[in-house]
Amino acid sequence: MNEVFEFIINARKAFIQLIDSLSIEQLNEIPAGFNNNVIWNFGHVVVSTQTLCYVRTGLLADANSVKFVDSYKKDTRPTYTVSIEEVAELKYIALDSVRKIEEDYSNGKFSSITPYSTATYGEELTSIEKVLITTIGHDNLHFGYALALRKALQQ
Repeated sequence: MNEVFEFIINARKAFIQLIDSLSIEQLNEIPAGFNNNVIWNFGHVVVSTQTLCYVRTGLLADANSVKFVDSYKKDTRPTYTVSIEEVAELKYIALDSVRKIEEDYSNGKFSSITPYSTATYGEELTSIEKVLITTIGHDNLHFGYALALRKALQQ
């Protein structure tokens, strides 16, 4: 699983590089034909992984203790202008939360999981390993959206 964690971290670092290449206005802009923006896609991957890992395994009673969950959870859209401070915090959480999940995984904290079927892939997540592997695909799906958003912003 070390490779899985390393890949998630490296993919998030690439996402952060994309974020760092854009202005706060560009991060918040929703181009014509899109429903969200670059920063929403980034925030969404940050909260989704924490929610699946900690709520589905029962380590958290619900997602309310995941910071920013109400703004970036599934089926939400951008409703406010994200500040530079929030962007910085999301970037920190993006990497720190994966390191914490890796530590908790190594310490055997994820012993059981409430199965969850993903809307995007229709994959039944029945183990923490499946959650983490699906995280790779999910993160990169949203990174791809963010790249398309950047391209639309530059036209």
